[in-house]
Amino acid sequence: MAKGDPDPKALAACGFLVRLPRPDGSAKEEVWLRFADGRPVSSVAIRFLEWVCERLESLGKRALLLAWDNAPWHISKEMRACLRERNLQVKREGQGVRIVVCYLPIKSPWLSPIEPCWVHAKRKVVEPDRLLSAQELADRVCAHFHCRHDAHLGLAKKTL
Repeated sequence: MAKGDPDPKALAACGFLVRLPRPDGSAKEEVWLRFADGRPVSSVAIRFLEWVCERLESLGKRALLLAWDNAPWHISKEMRACLRERNLQVKREGQGVRIVVCYLPIKSPWLSPIEPCWVHAKRKVVEPDRLLSAQELADRVCAHFHCRHDAHLGLAKKTL
């Protein structure tokens, strides 16, 4: 990377695999994505979950069962406190999406339903001969998953 290059050195992708019921009883799978410039941290994951919950609530959903690995930003004190506060608020106000986290065993990424999606996407979008810009990489990942490329999540702390 050249000195003064405005492109971020890291790009974190936050993904959510959702299975939406169809009228015929089958389910449609979608991957919802957001990116953040830099490393994944709890504040970004919190903002991502807030965005996911807003989308789920607009679909009439009341609860989210979240299968999560043990990444540090998933199990931090900040994340656990935000999840606890969110669920108390949803219960108190009687509206919103409650989040029930199912933590996966340590070192078992194959149990996460989204992992195969990531593996296939990585194979499709990378080029062995050159480094992609953050914008190009994000655009390719979004194209692979047939989703829009929303504005990147910032590091500003926002509670669920």
